[in-house]
Amino acid sequence: MSAQSIEIRLMGGIAEIGQADWDACACPETADGSPPHDPFTTYRFLSALEESQSVGQGTGWQQQHLAAFIEGQLIAVAPLYAKMHSQGEYVFDHNWAHALERAGGSYYPKLQIAVPHTPATGRRFLTRPGFEDVGTQALIQGAVQVTDNNNLSSVHITFCTEQEALSGQDMGLMIRKGQQFHWRNDNYADFDGFLSSLNARKRKNIRKERAQAQGFGGQIQTFTGEEIQPEHWDAFWQFYQDTGARKWGTPYLTRAFFDIAQETLRDDMALVLAQRDGRWVAGALNFIGADTLYGRYWGCIEHHPCLHFELCYYQAIDIAIAKGLATVEAGAQGEHKLARGYLPTPTWSLHWMRDEGFARAVGDYLQAERDAVDQEIEILTEYGPFKRARVEEQE
Repeated sequence: MSAQSIEIRLMGGIAEIGQADWDACACPETADGSPPHDPFTTYRFLSALEESQSVGQGTGWQQQHLAAFIEGQLIAVAPLYAKMHSQGEYVFDHNWAHALERAGGSYYPKLQIAVPHTPATGRRFLTRPGFEDVGTQALIQGAVQVTDNNNLSSVHITFCTEQEALSGQDMGLMIRKGQQFHWRNDNYADFDGFLSSLNARKRKNIRKERAQAQGFGGQIQTFTGEEIQPEHWDAFWQFYQDTGARKWGTPYLTRAFFDIAQETLRDDMALVLAQRDGRWVAGALNFIGADTLYGRYWGCIEHHPCLHFELCYYQAIDIAIAKGLATVEAGAQGEHKLARGYLPTPTWSLHWMRDEGFARAVGDYLQAERDAVDQEIEILTEYGPFKRARVEEQE
């Protein structure tokens, strides 16, 4: 099928595409009632961001979704945003922006193919079944062409899959490699089964932390689906604001996002809340994929020893084991996760720079960075909490 037969359009909002067409590309597995493999690229999640004004005018994330058509049929989409800053991306390029601006260039606006505020790996080139190769190529070519035609500095595809990264590299984009810490389910029957795979010292430490956290003087409960009530979001909004103010200055998500989530996303979520003396004092929000639990937000209004570890990491492992999920992705950064059974795992992104000299400089940097990431993953895995036989299996 020739490239000339493909029409590329920019859409000012996901509603211009519509839920049926978007999800036919993003999560075709849901057509028979199965859960989405990736909850973050579904229409309902991205639409919630737009409807709640967590993205859009004034946020620095202006949606310009990329859509590819053949003879009027939508074959592929990508969540594309014009960016006026580098916040909410978790793949840090501030140094690139400063370097280009010192050289007299303008780094912003740039284009970003990503799920806003969400450092979770997943497909970014969303194709209707049967159009995987042609759709991916059309979206990559379209993103580069839009960047070039509008004299923008660059386009970035963040937290894509490794396969997408390699496809992009074949088409002239630059690969960036990072790392996160993910927990992997080795068919554990329960949490004790997971603990038995750890060395004695780490096993003892985790038991001590769980006992300390669970002795905070209250109860810990997990809610999902219809169990989640509006009152839970009232409490969680307080926690989220506290964390957002400390980490980012202002929260990325608006209060309206959680109201919309209550209506359209609650089946995709597991909300872990801690209650003491009749009030909610801490919480962690997870999203549920077909084989992965994604830890996203944590906050509290009371500080208790190890409660953060319990709600974010250990409760997530409990949920994953109970649901038979293969992986827990616990978000960005955090070497402290290693001691709690979360192993270093590569993440991928793609980058294209319009200025050739700038692209060469960034390319040299990325090669050195990839080498450093490979070395760090190897070292951290070796010093992880698992018994030696398990570490060798991971390698």
